[in-house]
Amino acid sequence: MLPNDFPPVSTVRRYFYDWLDNGLLEELNRHLVAAARQAAGRAADPSAGVIDSQSVRTTQSGGIRGYDAGKRVNGRKRHIVTDTVGLLVGLAVHGADVQDRDGAPGLLKSISTAYPLLRHVFADGGYAGPKLKGALEKIGRWTLQIVKRSDTAQRFEVIPRRWVVERTLAWLGRCRRMAKDWEKTIASAQAWLLIAHIRRVTRMLARP
Repeated sequence: MLPNDFPPVSTVRRYFYDWLDNGLLEELNRHLVAAARQAAGRAADPSAGVIDSQSVRTTQSGGIRGYDAGKRVNGRKRHIVTDTVGLLVGLAVHGADVQDRDGAPGLLKSISTAYPLLRHVFADGGYAGPKLKGALEKIGRWTLQIVKRSDTAQRFEVIPRRWVVERTLAWLGRCRRMAKDWEKTIASAQAWLLIAHIRRVTRMLARP
């Protein structure tokens, strides 16, 4: 249910789909990322990013889904790229059965125009191997740096660079709508990820 001071449901729904279709949510997010970076004393456009994914369960609403055998999750995979401080610069949603190295090329290609300086990406071992390297060579001059967990670590360890994107996924998960993937379409699932991030960044910028 909507709060009492909102317009009718049909009006809110129309605005949601209009903003989804015309790219306004992506544009809002891009401008907020630039503002947040400048507020932190950084250049508006990032030159490096961090990539990771999160598998989440879906509901009975239908749509694309798959089974992630590693995480034992039947649902979808939220694939994101952040800058090195954790601001969301790119996202894709697909079936959870899509391996990280297979989903990465399309995701990175999708941000190449909006973030032309971002060409160095930090990732975990799931992105290692010649298959992804070859795919990236076909879409631009990307460099991929695999950040692995220490071989001697026997307990929880904060992994350089990778913790940033993992924290962002945790932030997004605090939004109640993100507890599961409730959406029938991939487009709506991606839109709600953007809304969750826009909500967080606007609150961050509003702090004194």
